[in-house]
Amino acid sequence: RLDNKGSSSSPVPHPSSGGSEGIFRKDRDPSSRHYRPIHSLPDVCPKEPTGEAARGLCEGPSVVADQHRWTVYNSKVNLPAALNDPRLAKRESDFFTKSWGLDFAETEVMPSFYLPNITKEHFGPYLQETAQREKIHERCKNICPNKDELDAVSSITNNHDKSRTELEQVPKIFMKPDFALDDPTTFNAVLPWSHFNSAGRKSSRDMASSRLLQEKLSHYLDVVEVSIARQISLRSEAFFHAMSSQHELQDRLTETARAVTVLRGRTAAIERIMCEGPLRALRQALTRSNCARLHNKLKLMAAVHQSQPTVQLLLSTSEFVGALELIATTKEVLQQELQGIHSFRHLGSQLCEMEKLIDKMMVEDFSMYSRSDLSRSLEDDGQVMEKDRLESLVFGLLRQRKLDFLDIYSDEMILAAKKPLSVAKHFAMVYQMRLMTFPQWFELLKSVFENFILFLKRIKATLSVVRNVVLEALDSNQKSRLLERAAAAAGGLAEAPGTPLNQGEAELAYLTHEGLFISDALNDAQLNLGAGGGQEQSSTVGPRQALSRLDGCGSDSASGTTESSSSREHALQPGVATGISEDMMPSDLELGRVANNIQELLYTASDVSHDRCVKVLMARAKDGSLERLSSAEFVFLSQAVEGFVRDTEELCCRRSVSLRGALQSQANRFVHRFHEERKTKLSLLLDNERWKQAEVPAEFQDLVNSIADGRITLPERKPQGTEERKPSDYLHIDGQKYAVVGTVLLLIRIFLEYCQCVNDIPSISTDMLTRLSDLLKHFNSRSCQLVLGAGALQVVGLKTITTKNLALASRCLQLVVHYIPVIRAHFETKLTPKQYSVLRHFDHITKDYNDHIAEISAKLVSIMDSMFEKVLSKYEVKAPMPSACFRNVCKQMAKMHEALYELLPEEQAQMLFLRINASLKIHLKRQLARLGVHHDGGPQHGLVTVDVAFYTENVQSLRTLEKLDLNMAEIWEQKR
Repeated sequence: RLDNKGSSSSPVPHPSSGGSEGIFRKDRDPSSRHYRPIHSLPDVCPKEPTGEAARGLCEGPSVVADQHRWTVYNSKVNLPAALNDPRLAKRESDFFTKSWGLDFAETEVMPSFYLPNITKEHFGPYLQETAQREKIHERCKNICPNKDELDAVSSITNNHDKSRTELEQVPKIFMKPDFALDDPTTFNAVLPWSHFNSAGRKSSRDMASSRLLQEKLSHYLDVVEVSIARQISLRSEAFFHAMSSQHELQDRLTETARAVTVLRGRTAAIERIMCEGPLRALRQALTRSNCARLHNKLKLMAAVHQSQPTVQLLLSTSEFVGALELIATTKEVLQQELQGIHSFRHLGSQLCEMEKLIDKMMVEDFSMYSRSDLSRSLEDDGQVMEKDRLESLVFGLLRQRKLDFLDIYSDEMILAAKKPLSVAKHFAMVYQMRLMTFPQWFELLKSVFENFILFLKRIKATLSVVRNVVLEALDSNQKSRLLERAAAAAGGLAEAPGTPLNQGEAELAYLTHEGLFISDALNDAQLNLGAGGGQEQSSTVGPRQALSRLDGCGSDSASGTTESSSSREHALQPGVATGISEDMMPSDLELGRVANNIQELLYTASDVSHDRCVKVLMARAKDGSLERLSSAEFVFLSQAVEGFVRDTEELCCRRSVSLRGALQSQANRFVHRFHEERKTKLSLLLDNERWKQAEVPAEFQDLVNSIADGRITLPERKPQGTEERKPSDYLHIDGQKYAVVGTVLLLIRIFLEYCQCVNDIPSISTDMLTRLSDLLKHFNSRSCQLVLGAGALQVVGLKTITTKNLALASRCLQLVVHYIPVIRAHFETKLTPKQYSVLRHFDHITKDYNDHIAEISAKLVSIMDSMFEKVLSKYEVKAPMPSACFRNVCKQMAKMHEALYELLPEEQAQMLFLRINASLKIHLKRQLARLGVHHDGGPQHGLVTVDVAFYTENVQSLRTLEKLDLNMAEIWEQKR
């Protein structure tokens, strides 16, 4: 029985007076409170009530009956749902429009004049007054649980506690799993006989004890039964559902057994009527297929039996590729399809021996071909000899992994290059070449070069054919790998498990297998399933078809050489005899090495040709003939060698250095002789030079004019009979006049010869630059010895070195300095960036020349300085004026000006006389200090002023010296 819930309970919680934990409970109406009377545990299980008691029990409160009863707490209002009009098509976002329709939005409601405007400030006092109570209320809501939940939990807890309390009244011995009354200990514990009289008579006390014991046990039984009944009532629905499911399952099992019996009968009838005949037909078809396979095996054995005669027939016509392909295919057939055949047990070893014999034959044939190709006349057609034969041999050697066949060709090539008649048609002996004139020997050398060019062209054409075969084999390997990957991918898709046809074929083979042919039947099914088109069938050729094809080709091989190329192309096709060509042919790495060796062989041919030409060149150079060549002849030789080297580089793509090195060594010797001749010539010219101004011929003026136009070469000789032009006194360059000696004119022509030689032979640029630097240094040092060092007095017999000689030497040096940057720029165009460091020689030479020019200027100043010191040391300040000393000074200055004016440029002459004038100031100050003459306005001061004015007047009367002055103010100021 459950407590009746009052429907008039207040929604506001109040704290319970008896609650110790501060739990708030709703107060109940005192008039509606019902108190459940406390009952003691019954001794026996009560029976179901009947009559009025039952009716009263049913009218009491019940959770089952009251759980769906509506109360005021179930009242809920959904204002939008109640006011929304589903018949309206338009839904506005405004709340009132959705609730009360479109007319509400269209009607304007005027505010009431009697109602004040209510704002939040009107509720301020109320909110402040109820704020504290609201906080208490919210805190109580979080602490106090809901009444319904609390009653439900308390009801369940009370029932559970009641049941648990009742069960705890039952002694624990009844709850043990091993409870058994046949155990004396258990029996004595349950029925304590000590309470009964041991005498055997029944007393009233014993009767009361037994009755009490019986009631206690009955009470325990009732408690257990009530608990069990309660548990059954809780699980009654699941129990009855399980019982109904059990009955339904038994019915279905019965129907299934009946259906299985019917199906077995039908299956037996179908097997008897529809399967036995078709299976018999399938077995007969499989037997027929096996017979066809056996027939094909016999035909294959017949073809294999004929392979040896066919190989011999192919070898008789030099069809090595076809023979090797037939042998490989036959060996493949023996290993795959005819393995274990007793009659063919020795055929494999015989084929191996034949293959070794073919290897030797191919090597010998290739050696003979190389020898005959390289030994034939160079005047023959440049086409490759027997191209098909060469391609067949190369492919056969590659197929047999005889990758050293290029060594054979290299040896034959070296032997052919060493044969005199194979290189030069009229190649003479060494001593005969020494007796030849240069034109004869040069024609012979050009003939050697031409023959070697033809020789290299023939080698390159042959090696190009070999390279093409190697590249074809490499391309075939790559295509084979691509086809294998495609086939593997297609095979993976075809062999994917779960396809119905494959499963059906497998079941059929299992049902109809007869001995050893089940795998054959499954393979046939897979092949028929995988053959989706003619393309895959045509791209994959088995060894059997390849054997029959090659056997057929071999029977007609005697008709010509076209079968060789066809068999080679057939062997190169990817997919032919799969598993044979891939194993026989070299790998991509090996083929790449062979292709690289072909290029290296071409390099070797170029080096051998250059080495043979070096021997021809050195045979001529042993007695020094090449060193005695003129510049033009050596230029012709250098151009011929450079042309041959350039042609070989274009043919062989290699820069051979032997011939160029031999030419360089000869060029060094030629440069050495060339330089020594011109240095000796320059030394002779300097030793005979009298350092007087020379006339400049017209051709030398034309020479410097061409240099000014950028042509750093020797001009062509003009034909005789042209009008002769008069020589000039000066050499005109860039608006300046140069008074020069004859040696300098020849020096200009000499360094132009050096530049011309560099133009003709660029390889000697660095050596020629070094020698030209030495020549310029020699001119500078020797001219310094002869002029400044007065060596010309003894060498030429000059009486003295005059100022004119010095000025002329300075002007010659200035002319050389003018042309040094031109020479440097010309050589810079002939050098590589790595060789620019040698240009620093010109910087050193320029510095040496400028130092030499400065020394000559200092020498001229020192000459006048010594004259001033000698003359002014005798100067006396006395009448008559101007004094003889100053007259002598003016005379020497006029002579100096006369000597230098026509030789030196105006600026240089002015600078030189400024220095001379400064020297005169110094010596005059010293002499005046020695004489004690002061700037006091006295007689001596006046006399000195007259002399200085006389000097100034005379000097300023000279050209370009109008502004020269002793500046007496500086002299007197410095003196004070």
